[in-house]
Amino acid sequence: MNKLIFAVSLLFTLITSSVFSQKNVLKANIEQIINTKKATVGVAIYGLESKESITVNNELQYPLQSVFKFHIALAVLNQVDKGKFKLNQKIFIKPSDLLPNTWSPIREKYPNANVSLSIAEIIRYTVGESDNNGCDILLRLIGGPKTVNDYIHKIGIKEVAIVASEEDMHKAWDVQFGNWTKPMAATELLKIFYSKKITSKANFDFLWEVMTNSPTGKKRIQSQVPKGSVVAHKTGTSDTNEEGITSAVNDIGIVVLPNGKHFAISVFVTNSKENTESNEKIIADISKLACDYFVTK
Repeated sequence: MNKLIFAVSLLFTLITSSVFSQKNVLKANIEQIINTKKATVGVAIYGLESKESITVNNELQYPLQSVFKFHIALAVLNQVDKGKFKLNQKIFIKPSDLLPNTWSPIREKYPNANVSLSIAEIIRYTVGESDNNGCDILLRLIGGPKTVNDYIHKIGIKEVAIVASEEDMHKAWDVQFGNWTKPMAATELLKIFYSKKITSKANFDFLWEVMTNSPTGKKRIQSQVPKGSVVAHKTGTSDTNEEGITSAVNDIGIVVLPNGKHFAISVFVTNSKENTESNEKIIADISKLACDYFVTK
């Protein structure tokens, strides 16, 4: 009996050691990618089946930029589930709602405004196409950034702050840094979303479909995933200032691999002096490492 217990204990030790070794290799490979870049990169990866996590530079705060539109959508859908709003409810869009000099597919389609769009349509523009005007329309609908911030904290995600709208962030460079997250906080939010515990099934399915069909960020997380994978994600991107610094090139998402395994990943590239192609490739290369890790598990 003692020999059997010893053998089982030894086998468990070997397996545990192997798992830690694989994680250490993944982390080292990620660090090798980012150590040569003129940027600060934060990473948080979580295996939804294996429940293992890997983080790099998670102690820092990263500007969310348009990633916060995912947080906003969750807050809106929470109010839909509570019966305060309906997804098919129409919102009248005035000319003053469609600010110029900001990314807005809504404005491009309806340049004269004076149109009514459903909340579902505005979410689709905001999350799927990262529409800045749609974002602020949703914020005004539910009571502003504080409503979103309070909701995200209430569901257990503490290392995040949402204090500014898109209009606010366009007023001054430094405003964007008020909306921040730590990488694992973003990944934890993805994990909670995927648990289907904070939305009805219908609203989960709706937002999942929007995120998997988003045309944005083709060169980021989804760039090098295995053929047949599904990626539900939200990007975020800042301008580049006069000093050549890009404050945010981000992507967070859930990857469904062809083998049926899922993992959540958040990659935030900040304070970067790299060009756009290089910033996006950082995210793509790290995501590929994560895919390779969970494919071979």
